[in-house]
Amino acid sequence: MFGPVIACVTGATGFVGAHVARLLAERGDRVRVTYRDQARLERLSELELEPVKADILDRAAMRRAARGAEVLFHTAGYVGSRPVRRVWDINALGPRIAVEAAAAEGIGRGVLTSSVGGSAAPAAGGRLGVEVVIVAPSYVLGDAVDRSQPGETSTRTIAHYLRGRRPAVVDGATNLVDVEDVASGHLLAAERGLAGQRYVLGGHNIRWVDLIDRLAALSGVHHPVGVIPIGMAELLGAYSRLGLPDFILAAETFTLMSQNWRYSSRKAQRELGYRARPLDVTLKACIEWCRELIESGAFHDEPRSTLSITAAVMRLGERLGVVGGLKAAERVAGRRLVAGA
Repeated sequence: MFGPVIACVTGATGFVGAHVARLLAERGDRVRVTYRDQARLERLSELELEPVKADILDRAAMRRAARGAEVLFHTAGYVGSRPVRRVWDINALGPRIAVEAAAAEGIGRGVLTSSVGGSAAPAAGGRLGVEVVIVAPSYVLGDAVDRSQPGETSTRTIAHYLRGRRPAVVDGATNLVDVEDVASGHLLAAERGLAGQRYVLGGHNIRWVDLIDRLAALSGVHHPVGVIPIGMAELLGAYSRLGLPDFILAAETFTLMSQNWRYSSRKAQRELGYRARPLDVTLKACIEWCRELIESGAFHDEPRSTLSITAAVMRLGERLGVVGGLKAAERVAGRRLVAGA
């Protein structure tokens, strides 16, 4: 696929989708984006786009959005585990509806951001004559297309640390990737990806505790963050799922951080020419953006939570020498007990 194309992007008012739409527009493509909320669409006001109001579960609306396009980028998804019905509808049913709309409107190629429904969509595409390529981003960091807007993974991960609102992490591992690289990976998948194949768009494997240490080193901000063993995290997660107050981490965060989310992007590198930038480049840019948000008062109205109170207790413990004692005990325990300090 070479030269300008007509592209339809679902989920363009979200984090990854906005960057995909931006890259397409910047290279000269005609970009049609779907939206439900006019206020969220305003975040893309600086881009040359053709907006179409459409719910991704509305088959007729999706056909209108796809009409005349040459390629579909389906980035819409629902991040969360509840309500279960909504998760299923958007992440499993939504991709199939998108592929059906593409087929009905003669679109020959679609790139679908991986979801729980990702495995069914390529098969549906094969039956309907649409070449479907699946891309699976890891944990995505980076600033928003509209830098005045917080709310993406970077603000939860990085701004919370800078503001001293993260009391703990679980001693698990993840894979971090820059949103710019993920967006580029979507375009590469459209051009070079093999139909029916799945490509992991990842970056760098890292333990959460090491991420906190790296944020502290790069930002010069040192807040003590407790390190919870995976076994204990499972017990605390069960406690949170009972509906009791989250005083250390939310139940979903326990589940997320307890997993081994290490990935390899070798297939995407080999077949697509995908590359991920150095992690420190991403983290430095995120720190700068989060500081802009903090200084602008973007979090001014955010209420105090039990988690932020627990983080404040951790900082008090540092002043009283408790954190120093924990760091000294790490040699005896044989594992990390505190990070960031």
